[in-house]
Amino acid sequence: MTARVHRLSNGLTIAVEPMAGVETLAVGIYADVGSRSEAAGQGGLAHLVEHMVFKGAGTRDARAIAEDIEDVGGSLNAWTARDHTVYHARLLAGDLALGVDMIADLVRAPRFDADELEREKKVVLSELGEARDTPDDIVFDHLQSACYPGQPIGVPVLGDEATLATLTAGDLRRWTETQYRPGGLVLAAAGKVDEDALLTLAEARFGDMARGVPAPAPTARFGGGTHHDRRRFDQIHVAAAWPGVGHSADALHALSLFSSAAGGGMSSRLFQQLREERGLAYSIYSWTQAYAETGLFGIYCAAERPRAAQALALARTVLTETAETLSEAELVRARAQAKAGLLMGLESVAARCDHLARNLQIHGRIVPAAETVAELDAVTVQQARAAGAAALAGGEALATVGGSLKAAA
Repeated sequence: MTARVHRLSNGLTIAVEPMAGVETLAVGIYADVGSRSEAAGQGGLAHLVEHMVFKGAGTRDARAIAEDIEDVGGSLNAWTARDHTVYHARLLAGDLALGVDMIADLVRAPRFDADELEREKKVVLSELGEARDTPDDIVFDHLQSACYPGQPIGVPVLGDEATLATLTAGDLRRWTETQYRPGGLVLAAAGKVDEDALLTLAEARFGDMARGVPAPAPTARFGGGTHHDRRRFDQIHVAAAWPGVGHSADALHALSLFSSAAGGGMSSRLFQQLREERGLAYSIYSWTQAYAETGLFGIYCAAERPRAAQALALARTVLTETAETLSEAELVRARAQAKAGLLMGLESVAARCDHLARNLQIHGRIVPAAETVAELDAVTVQQARAAGAAALAGGEALATVGGSLKAAA
C-alpha cells in the first residue's frame, strides 16, 4: 500500500504506511537530533535523556511504563545515534492509541527526577564499562574520535565519566525543550494501522506544541588521526576509515557497492584474501556510514597480535587493488546483495516504520524502494572504482584496541 505524509500546523510530520497481511504495527517518534548536537562538555547528554524518560513520564512511573506496554504484549524501545534519536513501540493493531500516548509522554512529559538521575547515571556508567570491555565495540568509538578530532560528531554517544558527572536534571530538561521541536520530529507508523486514527492521535498529543526547529548541528570535517588503546587482549582489533560521502551525494550508492565488493561478505576480496587464503583474521569486513554533509568508508579486522600489522597492510593493498580492478561480476554481486538487503528488510513493520521516518529526515520525502533499486542498477564499474579511489585518497584514520600495531609487530 502507498505511504502517505501529513503535517500538523506546527510543523510536525506524520508518515503512515498501512501494510496488508499483518496484524501488528510499529509506531515511533523520530527526532532529527542526536549526540552531535550536544554542547561542548556535555557528551552523553542525548543518550542520558533517552535513558531518563523511561524513569517516569506523564502519569506513569518506571514500573507503570514497563507494565502498561507489556500488559498488551507490546514492547517499547529507544536508541540514540549521532544524528537522530528514536522512541519506538511495537504493538498489536488495536493498541495504536496506547503506543502514541506512551511515546508522546516520553518526548513531551519526562519527569527528570534528580534522585532518579543520579541512579541512572550509574546504569549508564555500567553500560560505558561494558562497551569498553568489548574491544570490537569500543574500537569504533575510538575510530570516530580519530576521524573527527575535537568535533561533536567525534564524541562517543555514551559520553564519559567526567561529562556525565556534571549533567543535571535542568540540562536534560533544556535539551528536550530546545531539541525536541515539532519541525524536527517525525511520527511514523507502519503495519495494520488506521491512518485517520493516527492523525487524530497526533493532533491530540502533539498539536499544541509551539512551532520551532532544533538548531543545526555543527558542520563536521574529516580530520584523520590515530587512537591506540593499549590494553592487552589476545587479539588486536583494528578499525580504519577514509572520507566517505553524505546522504545526498551522487556517489553514495557507488561507494556502498564498492564497499560491498571489497569487504561486504564471504565472497568479498577482503574476506577471501585475509581469511580464506592467508588465515590472518577471523573477522574482516568493510562498511560505509553517511551523515548529512560527510561520511565514512571503513574496515574492521581482528587478528592475533603478531599478525595484526600484516593484516592491515594487506587490507590496504586489497582496497587499492579493488579501486583499480573491480570487475563487472563483482559489481553485479554487490548490487544483488544491496537490493536483497533493502527489499528483505522492508518486509518488517518495524523496518518499514524506520524507513518512512529516516527518508523524510534525510531526503525530505519518502524514497520508493523501486527508485533506490534503479539507482543501484545505474552504478557502473567505473563509478564504483572512482568512489573507492576518491575515499582512499582522502587521508586515513586508524584506531586499535589491544595495543599499537608497531608494538604487536
